[in-house]
Amino acid sequence: MLNIKNEVLLRVYIVAAVVMGVAVLIFLQLFRLSVAEAPKWEAKADSLYVKWVDAPSQRGNILADDGSLLATSLPFFDIHFDAKAEGLNDDIFNAEAVDSLAWLLSTYIDQQYTPGAYRDWLVGLRQAPPNTRGIRYVPIAKDLPYAKALLVKNFPIFREGRYKGGFIMEQKNRRERPFKILAQRTIGYTREGALPVGLEGSMNGVLEGKEGKQLMIRVPGDVYIPVGDLAEIEPEAGDDVVTTLDINIQDVAERSLLNACETHNADHGCAIVMEVKTGKIRAMANIGRTPDGWWETYNYAVGERVEPGSMFKLASFMAMLESGKIDDLEQPIPVFGGKVKIYDEELQDAEPHGRDTMTIREVFAKSSNVGTATLVQQFFKANPGAFVEQIRDFGLDLPTNIELGGEEAPIVKNPADPKSEWSGTSLPWMSIGYELLLTPLQMLTFYNAVANDGRMMKPYIVQRTERYGEIVKEFRPTVVKRSIASKSTINKARELLKEVVKSGTAEGIRSANFDMAGKTGTAQLNYHKFKASKGIRHQAGFCGYFPADAPVYSCIVVISEPERGGYHGAEVAAPVFRAIAEKCFAMKPELHRPVNAEKPIALKAGQLPSYDAGLKDDLKSSLRWLNLDYQPDADLHDWTVIVAKDSLGLSLQNRVVGDKAIPSVIGMGLKDAMYLLENRGCKVRVEGVGKVRRQSLTPGTRANGQTCVLFLE
Repeated sequence: MLNIKNEVLLRVYIVAAVVMGVAVLIFLQLFRLSVAEAPKWEAKADSLYVKWVDAPSQRGNILADDGSLLATSLPFFDIHFDAKAEGLNDDIFNAEAVDSLAWLLSTYIDQQYTPGAYRDWLVGLRQAPPNTRGIRYVPIAKDLPYAKALLVKNFPIFREGRYKGGFIMEQKNRRERPFKILAQRTIGYTREGALPVGLEGSMNGVLEGKEGKQLMIRVPGDVYIPVGDLAEIEPEAGDDVVTTLDINIQDVAERSLLNACETHNADHGCAIVMEVKTGKIRAMANIGRTPDGWWETYNYAVGERVEPGSMFKLASFMAMLESGKIDDLEQPIPVFGGKVKIYDEELQDAEPHGRDTMTIREVFAKSSNVGTATLVQQFFKANPGAFVEQIRDFGLDLPTNIELGGEEAPIVKNPADPKSEWSGTSLPWMSIGYELLLTPLQMLTFYNAVANDGRMMKPYIVQRTERYGEIVKEFRPTVVKRSIASKSTINKARELLKEVVKSGTAEGIRSANFDMAGKTGTAQLNYHKFKASKGIRHQAGFCGYFPADAPVYSCIVVISEPERGGYHGAEVAAPVFRAIAEKCFAMKPELHRPVNAEKPIALKAGQLPSYDAGLKDDLKSSLRWLNLDYQPDADLHDWTVIVAKDSLGLSLQNRVVGDKAIPSVIGMGLKDAMYLLENRGCKVRVEGVGKVRRQSLTPGTRANGQTCVLFLE
């Protein structure tokens, strides 16, 4: 009995061992196929008869504030011919159809080939062996616009479609910019193998949509062609991005900046226009010199950290005002003839003036380096950290976090940080805009806060995303800091900025139409504590806002390495600011002061309308609309004249108009004058514009078809 039991156990063990051995073999085979030989079998899978490939989605549009297209995707089509399509038989591919197709291809696709050459080529494709390489995916035309692709689709043979006519049409989208290079770097791009740039890059997740799937079939020659014209799984189009850019202001900024760069032969420059109350970026222009001419090669406005030079003096004076170190702007201070030594380094003013003292207002307006640095050194030398802390309170140590990639964070030295390399001259040099780095956009954000009564707004360039016209997400103005300084400090800062344009370094950009406020800035790019060296390079800047008393827009202009026509901010950058401001003033009604904002001033007799003639009812309506009182004659006829009297104001008097005589049309508009003369049979010839001041025929002359010349002024 025991022997039988042992024999059964032995057999069980043998079966178990066999099963385990088979399991181990299966596991090893799976490991070999899925891991060791995975690349081999994946390559095999790629060579199968059919496979799925990604179908690109329609990329969303980028639009300006008014809906103008800044970037859009346009469909273009590649046409191929499958000479061995399953349904393409001899009845379809007959001599008449081939002749017509050849003629159409020669006429509309490629005229360098004759219809005969095209016919021989098509017949040769049809007669080639089935396994000939490329015979089922023959290129016919590339990059056809939609209208022309539809035309080709209706050619003989092709009109039979994919399976019976061998017609293969593949769509691809091309990114186009209707305004060409306008805001080119700000709009940006996405390219395979390159870092994404601008809004195209930063908003790529919104714009790109979702890819679909297209079934492809392998044909002889190891070529895959689409099974159908449409994707099996439809791609999902991307959303549109609506920016804050104003097309007109952007155009003005780019043209003004380009003109300055060309005039001064600069290396590059940038200009930004921001809406004061909201932080909306209305224009962002970047121009750089390349071997092929001027181009937007880099977004200097956002990505280039520079020493701002004298534009930073606004922060220095506000730090002294806010901390109570200065209060009276008319207080005289020493400027040492425009030259002073701080430790072992000599500091001097940009322009020699020989003055021993200036008021605080003059120091800022004339941009005295000596006056600014000695004041800051006097008040903060014992505690430089207090000055730096004040600068941080103004938000000058913070990036703007605008919706564009590549922004560099500010660098502001800190005396408490050993890594800052703080020295005895750091404080005075920082006070005039050196030994710290800011981007133009970060500098503008600070000035914009001053223009906005101290409220710092986050600059933004994307205001909403849309899908088929419906808002998906909206971005609203964001307050970074409710007040960067006290009301008193802000008011005095704005007073100083107005003085720069009124009597200071930017006096040359004053406008008769409106007031501007701002600060010039000139920085040496390869300085060593201002010691003279060969090939000194400069950066010119101007930052400010307009109109000065009720700011609507703030603007910064920075131009690097001007080589001719001066290099100071007042000579190079400030005129660009003025050009932008004046063109904005001409285009934007909100910059104009309402005509009824103040109580009207009584007009003198010489300013009143005098000797204006016309129909009685028209003249009365005009006077009522102008709110001007008048004294009518007791019995007015249809035609009257306004007469100004020194003591009695305005009077309406009758104009005698006979039926057959030449009337007096002096003082009338052209419409009334021609009506009266032509109704009496006269011909009228006109010279000039305005009202009738003189007529060639004497009033009272009998009318008999003469020509009357009217002289208008």
